[in-house]
Amino acid sequence: MTNKPFNQPLSGNEMPRFAGPGTMFRLPSEKNADNLDMAIIGVGLDIGTSNRNGTRFGPRQIRNESAMVRPYGMATQAAPFDSFQIADIGDVPLNTFNLLKSIDIIEDFYDDVLSFNAKPITLGGDHTISLPILRSLRKKHGQKLALVHVDAHADINDVMFGEKIAHGTIFRRAVEEGLVDGNNMIQIGLRTTGYAADDFDWTREQGGRVVPVEECWHKSLTPLMTEVREHIGVDMPVYLTFDIDGLDPSVAPGTGTPEPGGLTSIQGIEIIRGCFGLNLVGCDLVEVSPPYDATGNTALLAANLVFEMLCSFPGCVRRK
Repeated sequence: MTNKPFNQPLSGNEMPRFAGPGTMFRLPSEKNADNLDMAIIGVGLDIGTSNRNGTRFGPRQIRNESAMVRPYGMATQAAPFDSFQIADIGDVPLNTFNLLKSIDIIEDFYDDVLSFNAKPITLGGDHTISLPILRSLRKKHGQKLALVHVDAHADINDVMFGEKIAHGTIFRRAVEEGLVDGNNMIQIGLRTTGYAADDFDWTREQGGRVVPVEECWHKSLTPLMTEVREHIGVDMPVYLTFDIDGLDPSVAPGTGTPEPGGLTSIQGIEIIRGCFGLNLVGCDLVEVSPPYDATGNTALLAANLVFEMLCSFPGCVRRK
């Protein structure tokens, strides 16, 4: 296609990849989401984490590594930048000393984004950020959302250190607050040790589906995602949240709460590609911690996963 009415990433053949703008995919930057189909947003929060911090640097590092990502999906033939008007609208101005105030700031920021009917694609930041985003999306769509959740952890604790809101409690809060439909909540990749035998059962008690990592070992997850699409259907709004620690530390070491025996990078891509056909209304990629990412490969993988997310939104052109 020679006529390209939408924003295009700056090509590595026009400007060396180590230079040029520091935006996601080297796209144009905008002050807000006006006239955008999708808005890429950084939320560098890490005061909601319980182990290793550093995810406040995640958005910047993912943006840096995204310079390697080219504009077309060779396997899927997906062309998101020929399908949607996309720009990087920068970062949420957090209060780095107050978690609850930051939650309110994030929600207000996303209320503004959604007022322009743009779909948010978020670079985290620790997983706490998903809660205010879901609150904003619930208001926008006027109904509960389905949730596809990739993670090593269920994040359904009632409290952490006596606090109701932290990165390990958010999906219990999301169901309790009526943001997420428990019957359409799918958690993939949960694993390793817990505090009790029934640690993952709360999700099941809400009607959700838990796919422990052992059910994923040594096989493609394409059939699983076919089941997910059939279960959720094409009409219900869906939010995709992808914690990088859902993947094995061998491919994603740069994270705050790594767990062995995780999903492969290929399985992560299969999950995201398998969301094509769902009514995606937003997504996030969280828990990348650059201080533990010595080679930059975790952030590079994250950038590629975000590209796959763009390709999985309804209306993305496929050349096949």
